[in-house]
Amino acid sequence: TWLTQPALFAIEYALAQAWLSLGVQPAVLLGHSIGEYVAACLAGVFSLEDGLRLVTVRGRLLQALPRGAMLSVRLPAETLVPLLRALDLAALNEPASCIVSGPAAACAELERVLAERGITVDSGGVRRLRTSHAFHSAMMEAAVAPMQAALQQVHLLPPQLPLLSGVTGTWLSPEEAVSPHYWAQQLRQPVRFAECVGKLLTTPQPQLVLEVGPGRTLATAVLRHPLRQPEHAVLSSLPAASANTDAAQHFHGTRCSLWLAGV
Repeated sequence: TWLTQPALFAIEYALAQAWLSLGVQPAVLLGHSIGEYVAACLAGVFSLEDGLRLVTVRGRLLQALPRGAMLSVRLPAETLVPLLRALDLAALNEPASCIVSGPAAACAELERVLAERGITVDSGGVRRLRTSHAFHSAMMEAAVAPMQAALQQVHLLPPQLPLLSGVTGTWLSPEEAVSPHYWAQQLRQPVRFAECVGKLLTTPQPQLVLEVGPGRTLATAVLRHPLRQPEHAVLSSLPAASANTDAAQHFHGTRCSLWLAGV
């Protein structure tokens, strides 16, 4: 975690700069978890140097916490929440799919309960994530105060581009953007990605969604969103890790697709 979080930030920021250098200008920015820091940095909320410092602190704080587990479950939140005991909703990436997070034993118990209902790994209804910690859960609570202390040392500014908030599921206000409390709570609260995508797909700008990071996980979630229309092109900067595809070739293929879409 202490390496992965700064690495994700670096890859996403570098990809964003590559697209900007080619003339691709974002109308709206949306980040998922650590990606929200990249989006905020691109929007001018904090400098690159401060962003790197913050994600490094964040990664080290989370690394020091007790280990946990996370499950992806193909159920809507309203159906899943009554089944949770010592677990929290960590992310709502799609309207009918959630990520839960907490102690490993509690995840194993939820897997047992879901299996009794026919929701199993074999059926594709539940999947354990490859992660060391229970992100966006109560197990993150001890990191909130020291993260807020680190943020109080940083000069935060209102965003210069529209930003969507993974914490609230709607537009990030200038007051939230400059609040150390907001950014500290961001590591504890669930990521309301599906709600943000709903806002994104109903903005008046011509809709072309570009994932700026490793893989296609977020692009896939956008493609599955019920508000996504055929005219909404959804592209990714890099191929999925499992794909037998050259990364540079994929990037330039996406560049061609952007041009064909009118960018």
